This record gives sequence, structure tokens and C-alpha cells, in this order.
Amino acid sequence: MAVSRLDPIDRKILAELQADGRMTNVELAKRVGISAPPCLRRVRTLEESGYIRGYHAEVDARELGFEVQVFAMVGLQSQAEADLSAFETRCRNWPLVRECHMLNGEVDFILKCVAPDLSTFQRFLTEELTAADNVASVKTSLVIRVAKDDPGVPFDILEARLTQSA
Repeated sequence: MAVSRLDPIDRKILAELQADGRMTNVELAKRVGISAPPCLRRVRTLEESGYIRGYHAEVDARELGFEVQVFAMVGLQSQAEADLSAFETRCRNWPLVRECHMLNGEVDFILKCVAPDLSTFQRFLTEELTAADNVASVKTSLVIRVAKDDPGVPFDILEARLTQSA
């Protein structure tokens, strides 16, 4: 289902659930202006179609004792598909790596990592990340503070784009 196949109600459902995934179906239906049964059917269809991949609690890493957040820029020796896939698999198995994005340009991957303290991250960096097969270089940047951390997509921009093209 392409975005063009989503009607305004589907997009509103997605926007509302992105903002608050815990609201009841009755509350969601009220916010999007339809009754509860068709709203639930639409949510199920959006889930089955892959627009909604899951529901998660947004936890405060620092409150849970994860004081260190680091972005690691990783360069690989080989960019053959098998080597890229092997690195991605390894990243999925490292608990400290919370996000892994393959990039175009000088850096092959950027990893978002969290750790309870600097020594834990340093141990991961030296014993696992830089020691991993095919890793040629790693540059790290320690996060000082986060000014913005919005999940999802900006639905207002999507709506404006769709309105202009109609």
C-alpha cells in the first residue's frame, strides 16, 4: 500500500498513534472522526500492510542508568554485499548498538550506542567494534545533550505535500 493509497483518515490514524500509541481505539476513533469498529479495522489493515511495525514505550535511558550515548562512524575494508550484511548482523547482536544505518559517502555505517558508563563503552569499542572482521576505522562522538529526538515522520509535511500534488 503506497502512501498515495492511504486516505486522509488512515494518515490521521497513523499520526495520532505515532503521537500516543497507548490510546484506546474508542479515543482514536473519536480523534479521527469515525466510529470504533471501522477504526479498529483500519488499524489492523495498517498493521498488516507494514505501516505500523509495533508499539513501544519511550524510556528515558539516563533515568535507567545509561549515562553515555555515542555515535560511532564505521568504515569497512570491503563494501561487498556479503560483508555489509555480515556487519549489519553483528550490529543487531550487540546490545549497546541501538541503531545502525548504512550511509553513502566516506563513512559506511553510523551506529547509535548507549552504555551505562564510559568504561563500558570503551570496552565495547576496543574489544568488539574495532576488533570486528572487516572494520577498517571507527570515529566516535560522545553526545553532550539531546536537543530533539522525535520518532516517526512529520505528518504535517506529508499532508502539505499531498495537498499540493492533488
